[in-house]
Amino acid sequence: MFTEKNETTVTLKQVAEAAGVSLATVSYCLNDSGSVGQQTRQRVKAIAEKLGYRPNLAAKAMRTGRTKALGFVVPDLTNPFFPQLTQSVMAAASAAGYDVFLTDTFGAKDAESRSIAALIRRGIDGLVWFPIDDAATPDIRLGRTPTVVIDRALDGLDSIVADCQAGGRLAAAALLEAGHRRIGMLSGPGDTQSARQRAAGARELIRGDAQLVWELEVAYSMDLDASVVETLARADVTAVIAGADVVAIGVMKELTRMGRRVPQDISVVGFDNIPWSELCSPGLTTIDMPVSDMGFEAVQAIVRRIGAPAEPRRRTVFDVSLMKRGSIAPPRTG
Repeated sequence: MFTEKNETTVTLKQVAEAAGVSLATVSYCLNDSGSVGQQTRQRVKAIAEKLGYRPNLAAKAMRTGRTKALGFVVPDLTNPFFPQLTQSVMAAASAAGYDVFLTDTFGAKDAESRSIAALIRRGIDGLVWFPIDDAATPDIRLGRTPTVVIDRALDGLDSIVADCQAGGRLAAAALLEAGHRRIGMLSGPGDTQSARQRAAGARELIRGDAQLVWELEVAYSMDLDASVVETLARADVTAVIAGADVVAIGVMKELTRMGRRVPQDISVVGFDNIPWSELCSPGLTTIDMPVSDMGFEAVQAIVRRIGAPAEPRRRTVFDVSLMKRGSIAPPRTG
């Protein structure tokens, strides 16, 4: 017979006393280890739960050298791409028995460096990192903390990437197949490898069969610079490729303000297949990134790296596909 304790902190010793077993037995039961009968294991767990026992994670970390915590650093949670990725990472981490400390760096390099340093000081077991650009933080390059990078291929680090160059080709091919021969492109930031690959893939096809009338580098944002708005107003292209869906949605919004219809007057294709892309009117044709799969694999990769720090570095590449919706149509004639 035992009574429920009201203390704010219940110790392992109190659980052992209430269950009438040794401290070692309680430890075995709560950690699913050791040679303990199933009935005893279930009874001890039930008593621990009744008493409100919570493991001392700090003490456990001191004993094992592991905190069972991961850091996850992203550049911009206002972009719908990243909440979707974050959910995948957190779900996969939870399934693997890890907590996640999430940090949004707001696209600022100094904030990114500070965030990574703070997470390392907190003793995370590993870092999942979506960098702002291709430049790696020096502390990470030294390899002191197991790290997996998403969307970048940085020397000395495991990476999870999509075949962005193939995605650029698919976007261009969709427009060429619809008959477009005068195309504009709003490529993403030039300091990110994935943006350069998307643009390179599109150029590869366009310059063979059509004309790339103009190309501008833009930030991944729905808010378009004045130079972009002025370029769209020239109406010298029949289609636009955007380096990300948020840019494509901004383009569609601006074209509507100008009184131009998508796709009747101009076609638009995006990249990422964020949830908002199918809510547009018309729905946005885009390149589907397997975001959830990439987040899941990032967690699997960091768990492997934590368990085997000396293994050769891996680069996992995911295929992409075209998601056809209503924002592409043949160009108007006459």
